[in-house]
Amino acid sequence: MLSMATLFGNSSNSIFISSYSVPKIFTRSVFPGRSAEFKTGAFFNQSFEVANEKLPSIVLDSLRVLEWDKVCDSVASFAGTSLGKQATKEQLWSLSKTYEESRRLLEETNAVVEMHNYGAMMDLVGIDTVLVKSAMQCARRGFPITGSEAMAIVSLLQFAETLQLNIKTAVKDDPEWYQRFMPVSEMILELVIDRSLAKYIQQLIDEDGSVKDSASSTLKQARDRVRFLERKLQQLMESLIRNQMKETSTVEVRNVDGRWCIKSGARVQPSFEGLLLSSGSGAGSILEPLSAVPLNDELQQARASVAKAEADVLLKITKKMQMDLDDIENIFQNIIQLDVINARARYSISFGGSFPDLFLPQDLVNCLPGSTLVEDRTSEASYPTQKKWTLYLPKACHPLLLQQHRQKLQKAMKDVSDATSEIRRRKQGGIISKQEVDLSVSYLEMQVAEIKQSPPVPINIFVAKNIRVVVITGPNTGGKTIMLKTVGLAAMMAKSGLFVLCSEPVRIPWCDFVFADIGDEQSLSQSLSTFSGHLKQISEILSHSTSRSFVLLDEVGAGTNPLEGAALGMSLLESFAEAGPLLTMATTHHGELKTLKYSNNAFENACMEFDEENLKPTFRILWGVPGRSNAINIAQRLGIPNAILDDARKLYGAASAEINEIILDMERYKQNFHKQIQEAQHYLKLSKDLHQQLTLTNRKVTEYGMNKRYEMMKEISKAAASARSILHKKLRQQRTFAAQGQRHKHRPPSVNKREHDRMPGDQNAITSRRETSTLIESANSSSTTTRQPVLEKRVKLPKEGDVVQVPSLNQTAVVLKVDASKEEILVQAGRMKLKLKLVDILN
Repeated sequence: MLSMATLFGNSSNSIFISSYSVPKIFTRSVFPGRSAEFKTGAFFNQSFEVANEKLPSIVLDSLRVLEWDKVCDSVASFAGTSLGKQATKEQLWSLSKTYEESRRLLEETNAVVEMHNYGAMMDLVGIDTVLVKSAMQCARRGFPITGSEAMAIVSLLQFAETLQLNIKTAVKDDPEWYQRFMPVSEMILELVIDRSLAKYIQQLIDEDGSVKDSASSTLKQARDRVRFLERKLQQLMESLIRNQMKETSTVEVRNVDGRWCIKSGARVQPSFEGLLLSSGSGAGSILEPLSAVPLNDELQQARASVAKAEADVLLKITKKMQMDLDDIENIFQNIIQLDVINARARYSISFGGSFPDLFLPQDLVNCLPGSTLVEDRTSEASYPTQKKWTLYLPKACHPLLLQQHRQKLQKAMKDVSDATSEIRRRKQGGIISKQEVDLSVSYLEMQVAEIKQSPPVPINIFVAKNIRVVVITGPNTGGKTIMLKTVGLAAMMAKSGLFVLCSEPVRIPWCDFVFADIGDEQSLSQSLSTFSGHLKQISEILSHSTSRSFVLLDEVGAGTNPLEGAALGMSLLESFAEAGPLLTMATTHHGELKTLKYSNNAFENACMEFDEENLKPTFRILWGVPGRSNAINIAQRLGIPNAILDDARKLYGAASAEINEIILDMERYKQNFHKQIQEAQHYLKLSKDLHQQLTLTNRKVTEYGMNKRYEMMKEISKAAASARSILHKKLRQQRTFAAQGQRHKHRPPSVNKREHDRMPGDQNAITSRRETSTLIESANSSSTTTRQPVLEKRVKLPKEGDVVQVPSLNQTAVVLKVDASKEEILVQAGRMKLKLKLVDILN
């Protein structure tokens, strides 16, 4: 008897029992008007080529030189959907944005960044936008959608609903989040979501996209019929193989176009009658037994019934979708837009970008005039109060260099992880020694440490508002070209709604276009054709640039005779400065271009720093300092004979040598100045910390004093309450004695006569009680005013026997004893003796 593995597992085409899903091609044949495939890009009305077809070619050429396409690909990789990736690229490549559109894009990016910080944003990877779009196309045409497309619609609706709930939860916690999420919060909350449609689809479609048996009674009956027929065919095939075939090892069950058949080996002769479907020399034959033909025909009909029942269920879903199709399409378009915004936000967060202060160039007119001293360029604190910079990019990074460094670091860390896993596997087999393990892992970890310690060097780019042209000099491979590309990409990123990869704060003008003539001088043949190519590019830039354009020129004046090249370069830069673009930045090796700053206030010099001790560039930029020639000094350090160097210095000229010495002194001054600035900033930070500590200590001392005064007042109040209780008790006793005295007055004469001898004493007691009552009432009235401070003149210290006035008793008293150390006196007022403070009496 054959096993199930023999029957159904020996061939890649073996059938699987209970597999009833209908192929999509069958569904398409029922509705031939629906195309099986479509172009993804058809969702968008126009591609970026069409959108930018009216722009001059120099614009697109400049962006390709800047490698803007690679930045766009990097940003698009952060999108969660396929259509979102394409839409991100098209939005970034749309170059006709206005200033208002750029501001709106930045606000959208910042809103999603805030949502990520709060935790309200979600990942869009789970949404299959292609299936959603296909489902909407079918619904628009009235065709039944597939189960997978229906579940894609459910995922879309659930994602939108969850986003709305996240926004509402955040706003409920703090209403301010609504404004911080604007305009994205408004876009999300305005979506109309039909929750009943999602529930309806989930009742009919399973999570894997198959129609549930419970979707309709007809479907359930048809599927039960298919299962029954497949069981009968299985039993029939097993019986034929078991009873009539001898060499069972070369026999197996096959499914050919949905019909159950038997495949036999080349040397096996079946004993049953059947229809020969295929045969070949050495490959055996496939037969459909005659006894199985009626069952196969019935099975085909049953499967067609299943397909028809499934199509009916899916058509119901389509009709349900058609009722809310406009809302679904609106949700879909907004989700694609949100995916684009989310890609920009995730890219900005991942690479540590900063929200740029984007402004129109004419806004510079309203800025206060500021000094262009080099010292002010290093002070980031001056930026918030004096917006005097046309371009302010502190610690700017080239996005592609940063991405490349991150990829190298990730690869190195992955190598360490893979090596560790491989070593662990080999250890288990005992085929590697501990010394080999330590060497291999240590080497890879050292590579990771080296990559971490050598990130791209950020550069400070500060251009004052009255500067129109910046001339940058420095050694080859010193970073001049990278600086130009960094400025160009920063301008494009801010214009396209991306954060700029700088530290805070960032100030950059909005530009209409970035024009660039950048090429690797070492890879260009110094010929007329190369020189002509550069001049043609510069001519195109001159004719198309406006007062809102950025122009970046690499090695201006190169490719021809040095004297002519320098003269032409000076003339070109002066032309750009007079009536040209907003800002022109040019690199050069011609020393004559450095002198333009001293004859034209619109020029500024900058140079890339060079480490003479190690003979390599530091990739840092020095502002206000022209670069100097290092060729002779480098030759000296590399061992060129002194005689040759002396002749070179003579040919170069004493004046040039003196200029180089002056420039060297300026560089040293600049470096020392930077060190002093850093020290001053360090001490300023220390002083701020000390000030904060002193403020905190002062607050603690003040709070301690207030607490002590409060505790003292509580003690005084407690003592006053105790004194009042004692006085009230005494008062009640005196009143009791007074009442007894009144009863003695109304007694018979005999009683009065017997009491006559004690009358003087009783009269004195009554007088004493009255005085005590008066004293208590005065004390009570005075106790209510103890909390009201009274400023009185300090009295002189009395002597024993002096008569003083006691305001609280409204009578005089005789001083019995004086305690000068405690400023207290003992007085007698009538029959009462009281201890008083000096402030309680009047002389």
